[in-house]
Amino acid sequence: MPERLANLTLQGVVHDLNNVFETLFEANDILKTDPKYTKLCATMLRTIKHGARIVKSLETQGGLTDAGRLMDQGQALLNDFLVASRGPAIEVIPTIEPNLQIPGTRGAWERVLLNLLLNAARMMPQGGTISVHMKTTKAGVEIQVLDTGPGIPAKVLPNLFEPGFTTTPRHKGLGLHIVSTIVESQGGTVTAANREDCSGACFTILLPR
Repeated sequence: MPERLANLTLQGVVHDLNNVFETLFEANDILKTDPKYTKLCATMLRTIKHGARIVKSLETQGGLTDAGRLMDQGQALLNDFLVASRGPAIEVIPTIEPNLQIPGTRGAWERVLLNLLLNAARMMPQGGTISVHMKTTKAGVEIQVLDTGPGIPAKVLPNLFEPGFTTTPRHKGLGLHIVSTIVESQGGTVTAANREDCSGACFTILLPR
C-alpha cells in the first residue's frame, strides 16, 4: 500500500473512532443521571477513556507514562473485565517504584499491561494471584508480570509472541503480539518464562534508559 494511502487509512480510522467515542461519552453522560446505573456508567467511562487513549497512542509517539497511574488503571480495567465476564477471583499485588516514569504514551502502555493481565487471568480459571513489579535498574526500566497459573508449556514458548498464535480457540492470538510490538517500538524487549518455583508464568519487559 502506498505510504499516502496508509497514512490516510490511519488518519481516517482515528477520525472515525473519535466520533464513536464522542457519541459514547455523550450517551454515558445521559445514562449516569439515573442512580441505578452509577456503577455501570463508571465501568463504561473507564473503558471508553481507555479506548480513546489507545486511539491517541496511534497518532502520538514519545512522552512518559506514570507507572503508578498506569497500574491503577490496569487493575481497574482488569476488574471491570472480570466482573462483566463473571470471571474468577483474581488478586493483583503491585510493587511499583515511587515516581517511576516509563517511556512512551499511556495509551500504548495500558495496552501492554492490560493484555498481560488478561492473559494471566485467563490462565487461572479457578482464580489466583497476579504480581506486578515495576522498577528501575542499572540498564533502564524493568516490568514483570507473574501469575500462579499452570505455567507455559516448553513447546509453546518459542511461538508465544507470533501474531495469530493461540492455545485457546476463543481468542485470536494477538494480545502478546501487540505487547511485543509496542515494547520493541520503545527499544525494549519482552520475554516469557516459567517461574523458578514452577508456580506459574513470568513475563519480563526490559526498557533501556
